[in-house]
Amino acid sequence: MKGQFIPLNMVSSHKQVTLMAITSGRGLRSRLTDMGLNQGVKFKVIHSSRVGPCIVSIGNSRLVLGRGMAQKILVKED
Repeated sequence: MKGQFIPLNMVSSHKQVTLMAITSGRGLRSRLTDMGLNQGVKFKVIHSSRVGPCIVSIGNSRLVLGRGMAQKILVKED
């Protein structure tokens, strides 16, 4: 089932996704949860490219995530 999920940093800009898992340690997982990135949450990828940060929109908030952080967030496209 995990084969269907892709890292957030591999998603094209302007796509709607659902967060399926966070593959990191407790510290980063807690930090992402505090920012509203919980399993099952739907959000939009505003900007994603091969270089630079990944920008996502959750509700009325925008989050800027580093490439390493985005790589540990597994999502599925809606």
